[in-house]
Order: sequence, then C-alpha cells, then structure tokens
Amino acid sequence: MRITFFGATETVTGSRFLVEHEGARILIDCGMFQGLKADREKNWETFPIEPSSISAVILTHAHLDHSGYLPALVAQGFKGPIHMTSYTRKLVEIVLRDSAHIQDFDAQTHSRTGEVKKHPKPALYTDVDVDSALELIREHSYRTLIDIASEITATLYPSGHILGSSFVVITAGDERAIFTSDLGRGSHPLLNPPDLPPELTFNAVITESTYGNRVHNDIDTFAQEINDGLSRGGSILIPAFAIDRTEVILMALRHLVATQQIPSLPIFVDSPMAVAVLTQYQDAVKCAYSELRPGAETTWANQNPFDPGHLVSVVTTEHSKSLSEVKEQSIIISASGMASGGRVVHHLERMLPDAQNTILLVGYQAIGSRGRLLQDGADQISIHGRIIDVRAHISTLEIFSVHADSNELIQWLSHIKKPRHSFVVHGETNASALLSIRLNSELGWSSLVPVAGKPYEI
Repeated sequence: MRITFFGATETVTGSRFLVEHEGARILIDCGMFQGLKADREKNWETFPIEPSSISAVILTHAHLDHSGYLPALVAQGFKGPIHMTSYTRKLVEIVLRDSAHIQDFDAQTHSRTGEVKKHPKPALYTDVDVDSALELIREHSYRTLIDIASEITATLYPSGHILGSSFVVITAGDERAIFTSDLGRGSHPLLNPPDLPPELTFNAVITESTYGNRVHNDIDTFAQEINDGLSRGGSILIPAFAIDRTEVILMALRHLVATQQIPSLPIFVDSPMAVAVLTQYQDAVKCAYSELRPGAETTWANQNPFDPGHLVSVVTTEHSKSLSEVKEQSIIISASGMASGGRVVHHLERMLPDAQNTILLVGYQAIGSRGRLLQDGADQISIHGRIIDVRAHISTLEIFSVHADSNELIQWLSHIKKPRHSFVVHGETNASALLSIRLNSELGWSSLVPVAGKPYEI
C-alpha cells in the first residue's frame, strides 16, 4: 500500500488522500481548499493525477473541505463509484449545489466588476457537473464491508462529527490503514459518540489534528455571552456552519430559553443551505436514525428540539435583506461559519460598526478568513471592497466544536495498538506538530506530519 497526501497537510482543508495498491487508485475524500488565498487558489490547479485513473472515491462526510471538489473531478474524467453513507449522500447534494451556485455567482461578479482580469476565477463546476457526480454515488450502511477494488475493501464507522460522518478502515491485500477524518466528541447533544477503533492491527493511522494543540473549554458561557450582548442594547450575530453547527446551536438556545437562562427572542436562521440541512436533521430525529442518541425521537414528540420558540427560517434574498429593518433585539445565525462568504458577510457589514452589537464566533476560524481576523482582534476588515470598522463586541466560544480536542484525540487513538506508521493531517502547522509530538511521547508511536504530494510506502 502507498499513500500520497494531496491536501490537508500543514493546513486544515483540502482533504484528498490517495491510496494505491496493485494498480488500483482509491481517493479518500475529495475536498476543496479554504482559508488563505494561497490555499484557495489550489482549487484551480491541475489535479495532481489523471482523474480517469482513479478507481473509486470514499467520502467520509459532506463538509465542503472533504467533498467540494467531487464535481470537478468528475468533469475532468473520473467515472468510478463514490462510496458514502446514506445521510452523507443527502447532505452532500445540498453542499455541492450550494457550492456550484456560489461559484457561479462569484464568477459573474468578477466578470461584471472587471476583477476577472486581475483574479480570473471561473467556476470549477456547474449544477450539471453536480448531477453527474451524484449519479456515481453508492450508499452504504455503517460497519459493513465494502468491495472497493481487487483485493481492496473498506468499512465506514460512525465518527460522531456530523450526520452521516465516518472514519474509514481500508484493507489492501495484507495491509490495513485507518483514516480518522474529522473525529467528533462524546458531548454532541444529538449524535452518538464516535465508535471506538476496531480491534485490528493497522500498518498506518492517519489522524486529524484540527485542535491538536488545544483543549476545549466546556464551561457554559453561552448564556452569559447572550445576556451580556443583550444588555449592551444590540443584537447578536452568530456565524455558523450550515451543517451540524446550526443545529447544535439551536438545541442549546432551546435549552437556555426553556430553563429561563436567556429571554425568549426572535431567532433567525439566515442560510438556504442551513434550512435545507435542518430538514434532514429533523427527518433523522423523527425516524429515530440509529446513530442518534437514544430518546431523540421522544424529544421530537414532546417538542421540536431545534426550535427555541421564535425560530424563523430565512430562505429568500428579499427576506434576508429585510432583517436589517428588524428593530427588536434578535439573534441571527448565518453561514458561512468563518465569515468567508455567504449572507453572514452582509450582516457583518451592517453590524460590526455598532458597539452595541455582539458577534459570537462558535467554530474553527481558518487562517486568512474574516472570522480569524475578527478573532485575532482586527480593528478593521474588508467587506465588498470597503473597509469596515470593528466596534461590535467579538467573542469566541469553543464549546460547540464538533472536533475532538488534543486530549480527546489521544484518548481515542490510545485504543489502537502501535502502528508501523502514523500521519498527522488536517491541522495548522503548530497543531499538527504538537499532536505528533504527543503521539510519539505518550503513545510511543512513530509519527510525522506528511509532506504534500510525497508518496509514503506503508
């Protein structure tokens, strides 16, 4: 077995891992790069191998940095099966159609403003390419052996990260590797904790490290931040990822309202993709999906777990624009989670200059994103070509993270017998390096951060 890392090494995004064995080529994830401009521009680079030479793709979950390049791969000649769970299939269609729409909008904007001469960014793919990719999908149940290619099998296990997410065990001949992908936590309010790794011997372990240098603070300051924000007299904006993060926040708000820790007030979910994803989460709860925590369907019978009481779903552009006319204090939850694009940018443009308002950052903020600039204390940021003063209160809460932190990763990985190789990916340079050091010193593994594009014999 040979593994080559075409993305998500020394950076968090762009998950693309190539597994080769006896002439077969299997791609684990096919994501887009996000964050810094230098990383984003990698999306327009020629794919490092001929897409038609890839035998199959295994998709761990629907987040854009794991799935977003799939239609482009298909448009360039890939024709093999794409393996995933059923709920990943449902969510990935939402994600890919939204991505195609955004790319088309951005390309038209660049053309209309003349920026195409300076920053030529044609859309990577169209809605037709999304259709072609969706036709190649093969759905699978968790914990079921999948025939991928000659002498190659894979099994998807629940990772507790988002609905339908998986970690992957892949076997090629006599060799075996485990890819954690994005590993969830045991504290998710809806999803079961990640399965423990199977009791097998692995030649290689490939682990994420998004929070490889940090430990999450589980002290519940959410209610305090909301009440403090309301006491300042303004409204609260929460940039949130459309998949899972929005649902988790809504559940937390419902609990705080029900226990009278915060007042009942209008809560707007302003993201067509988030509204579509919310429908899938509601469906999973109603149907008592097997990977949800026991009793989820009972919760639904008593009350919609995602409705704090005054929930308003915002789908149309006109409705989104009208939120600027809302006079009463409210909470707006809008994508994207790193404020890199989408409707949340318009809300930031309006709300940042007012010191009465509050911006709550509740997820990972990649280097180079607007969210990271705000998190790092920027006094001004650029939005739509304008310099916007930052006077609103900015706060960061990591209690909603659906990534395992450093201690949780070590604890989960400690269930694996020492592998011959271990590779640390999906992290900024410092996070990956520190987790690698911990694997070496605490578990006695031989661990390293792989070099992008370099093949490693397993």
